[in-house]
Amino acid sequence: MLLAPKKIQSWKLLWNLICYQPKLYTTDSLLWILIMGLPAIPGLIIREFFDSLTGKAQFGLTPLVWILLLLALSLGHIGTIFAGRITKTQHRFTMSSLLRRNLLERLLNNPTAQPVIVNSDVEKAVSQGEIISYFRDDAEQIEDSVAWVSELLGEGLFTVLCLVILLSVNVQMTLFVFLPLVGTIAIIQKAETYIKRYRKASREATEKVTGILGEMFSSVQAIKVAGAEQDVLHHFRTLNDKRHQVMVRDSLLNSLLDSVFQNMTNLGTGLILLLASVLIQRQSSNLTVGDFALFIYNLSFITGFFNSLGRFMALYKQTEVSFERMTALLSGVTADTLVAKKPLYLNNLRGRKPPLPPLEQPQIKESDRLKSLTLSNLTYHYPDTNQGITDISFQLQRGSLTVITGRIGSGKTTLLRVLLGLLPKQSGAIYWNGRLVEDPANFFVPPRSAYTPQIPQLFSYTLRENILLGLEKDDDEIEKALKMAVFEQDLATMNAKMETLVGAKGVRLSGGQLQRLAAARMFIRQPELLVFDDLSSALDVETELALWLRIFNNRSEDNWIPTCLVISHRRSVLSRADQIIVMKSGAIAAQGKLDEIFDKKGQDLNF
Repeated sequence: MLLAPKKIQSWKLLWNLICYQPKLYTTDSLLWILIMGLPAIPGLIIREFFDSLTGKAQFGLTPLVWILLLLALSLGHIGTIFAGRITKTQHRFTMSSLLRRNLLERLLNNPTAQPVIVNSDVEKAVSQGEIISYFRDDAEQIEDSVAWVSELLGEGLFTVLCLVILLSVNVQMTLFVFLPLVGTIAIIQKAETYIKRYRKASREATEKVTGILGEMFSSVQAIKVAGAEQDVLHHFRTLNDKRHQVMVRDSLLNSLLDSVFQNMTNLGTGLILLLASVLIQRQSSNLTVGDFALFIYNLSFITGFFNSLGRFMALYKQTEVSFERMTALLSGVTADTLVAKKPLYLNNLRGRKPPLPPLEQPQIKESDRLKSLTLSNLTYHYPDTNQGITDISFQLQRGSLTVITGRIGSGKTTLLRVLLGLLPKQSGAIYWNGRLVEDPANFFVPPRSAYTPQIPQLFSYTLRENILLGLEKDDDEIEKALKMAVFEQDLATMNAKMETLVGAKGVRLSGGQLQRLAAARMFIRQPELLVFDDLSSALDVETELALWLRIFNNRSEDNWIPTCLVISHRRSVLSRADQIIVMKSGAIAAQGKLDEIFDKKGQDLNF
């Protein structure tokens, strides 16, 4: 049963983001208070300027002096704006970086191949392309909301000061100032549903467009082979047309709200001006031309604050959508995970970057040395299907070679993925040396275990960087791992040797080189358990035989005694196996040694 997402308290999450770096936020807020507060002084200067022209000035300064004072204050205001922009940029970047860092950390810890969003309507997997909209659009949306808080704080304090000035000029006119605020709150309450609905639709439409872009770029060859270029482009245009429609609708609503807020403040200003004209004409009124100029000057800041407040209230409703989307992507984790205080290694306002923590090199504990690995009634079925594995049970002993074999679709790869936590087991248990493994995804990692899938994942860096991935090893150890992976001859043909760039996803390497480089990445970590998913799929018989010989010969040369769990169909590998597991329809059809399962012609005996 699918569960509806919980109500997100966006104000609490925004506050946690604000409190992440209180010094930076305080500095930013103080500067914005100055930015908004300094314009209050020109209003007083303007009043004295006009009163000096009419002979009612309280000070004996000439109009030229007041103009020079106004110019000097304006220059100081410009300097404060530049300083505020520096802190504002730093603060905005820090907030969005924290969100993206926490979201990325959670996704990297996700044991499944793709994150899954669950809501009351559907359950769907999110592709890499679709995730871009979360890191880009939703993070920027939340960043804007945080930035507006400090600006509104500055405007709000300045508004209080302006209200005091207005009350000192005329109380009756000041009461009319609050009419736009009442109207703004009422409009936001009525439009809340449409604001959130349109923003959610625009985000989902953008997500689909970025998703199809990612799929197109990663499947160019398949599209060309199938001759489906026009169909794919037609589908892409359709998604863009739908996005265009919902984006226009969302933008139109925002523009309408901005227009309404602006017109409401203008209407309120017009009413106040009419009232002021009546008061000035009365003989009993003490309202001077200078007082009127001061009132109008400060009135513009107050109505501007009400307009900004209305826009922020609309922005806040849209931010709720972004928080709900990002929380749904976290797959069951609370929203507080998004704003958890984690270290960010960014330059501060002085251009200094905090030192990185020392990289911890993985070390194997004696208690973690593999003696036995037991699978008990392991079961997993793909959603809405009967495909998967059912009640898989077997045991591996230290230093043994266990080969899983069977026809295509029999559940071999699914078994490995469930064992390693890449797919969530639905029942059964896994025991390492008799101890229950509660979290396989975080347990089966180097130096306990290492895994090479059928199509290994490489990065667009050098051979060295793809092998080490942050591990600190010297060249001798790297060369030893490459030799064990039968890669030394390939390395000799490369001009840059270990500094050779492999290209995007290892595009410059052949399929066999990809698999052997991934194997070298496993060997250099010397894990207790080596898991290969059909290593022979891209290797010729001689190369694979040499690789296995070097793995087994290494045991006599080094203290490292790996336990191997592999998928293979090669008889040369099956003949070396201590245990063969034959899979059929997601279950174990036969188990034993080669001569117990296959006859001399390679025909199955037990199924």
